[in-house]
Amino acid sequence: MQGWIIPSTIWGEFVAHMENVLDIYKKPYDEDYPVVCMDESPKQLIEDCNSTCMKPGQETRVDYEYVRHGVVNIFMSNEPLKGKRMVEVTESKTKKDWAHFIKRIADEMHPEAKKITLIMDNFKTHTPGALYEAFEPEEAKRIWDRFDFTYTPKHASWLNMAEIELHVLNKQCLSRHIPP
Repeated sequence: MQGWIIPSTIWGEFVAHMENVLDIYKKPYDEDYPVVCMDESPKQLIEDCNSTCMKPGQETRVDYEYVRHGVVNIFMSNEPLKGKRMVEVTESKTKKDWAHFIKRIADEMHPEAKKITLIMDNFKTHTPGALYEAFEPEEAKRIWDRFDFTYTPKHASWLNMAEIELHVLNKQCLSRHIPP
């Protein structure tokens, strides 16, 4: 694997981060210290132009014309050991959108938790500064203190269980045209 995707110059760093994430996944469930995975994915909103009503015995007719209605963002968080998840659709994928979603994880999914381990990728919006851009300093600090952020290594977002769930959601539910 070393020469395949991961440059040999960062191999040690990659393995260290990977093992850290895997060690977190091995921890037993503790409601005071939940492990939550978080990711996001864009979804293009497409409406079919020419739909036909099917009649019994008639073959399906598909028209490949469509109308684009823009893109939305799907935030996904899941708690693997509890089977608990939260999905939110937003119009954009900004730092503030991310900060508000993180606040929901803290205040709605785990209001009683002492510390939440949040596993996510290194996307540019996933920063502590995003909390301070979205909220007053006292609120940003309160939210920040609720989390222990753990980043998947570069080229290994597949270690994030929320990404796996988003992939399944896209394949099973969102792989068709969806109008706004």
